[in-house]
Amino acid sequence: MPRTVNNLAINSMRVLELNMIVKKLVVGPIASNCYIVGSEKAGEGMIIDPGADAYDILAAVEKAKLKITLIVLTHRHPDHVGAAAQVKQATDAPMAAHAECARYLPQSSSYVYEPPYQGAPKPERILDDGDIIEVGELSFTVLHTPGHTPCGISLYGEGHVFTGDTLFNYGIGRYDLIDGDYDQLMNSIKTKLLTLPPDTIVHPGHGPDSTIATEIRANPFLK
Repeated sequence: MPRTVNNLAINSMRVLELNMIVKKLVVGPIASNCYIVGSEKAGEGMIIDPGADAYDILAAVEKAKLKITLIVLTHRHPDHVGAAAQVKQATDAPMAAHAECARYLPQSSSYVYEPPYQGAPKPERILDDGDIIEVGELSFTVLHTPGHTPCGISLYGEGHVFTGDTLFNYGIGRYDLIDGDYDQLMNSIKTKLLTLPPDTIVHPGHGPDSTIATEIRANPFLK
């Protein structure tokens, strides 16, 4: 059996042991990944990157029977924050983001979406490198991973890392957009993400899941 399959199986068992819920929804015209992460035991959850399709996100939350206690933005781009205002209004959960992200919010209408478009509101909680986010008995560490944008963060905990647009399955985030920085991006990946345990499941902002071991071994951008 391939090593990556073993790693995913091991982490899937860990999710079951912890009664941890990880639900991915592919939303919006750019197929962004929105994640609902929660504790089945505590009945609490967080939403990571509500980029679009608020109705679908809220329906998934209701199906999972979770009370959303936090909405986290991994970075400021519209395809990751487009439904934040609607989701926040519906859940009454505080929003969290890095300070660099907060500088740009609320964000004006974007070419990504047809009007009407609600800008993401200012976050109530400012996240910094090393901060801890708790969801029921689950714990996640904030990793500041700039490069795609200066405000980029990843969330690591319970054998999983949510990487936004920093690291993808066999890919890395774009660095040719406004405020992108290749050297900063590569430093974030190599010092903050590739140092995580090899069997850590990678949940990126677009595309399929991976593992840290897979990306170290086969990601062509990291050779």
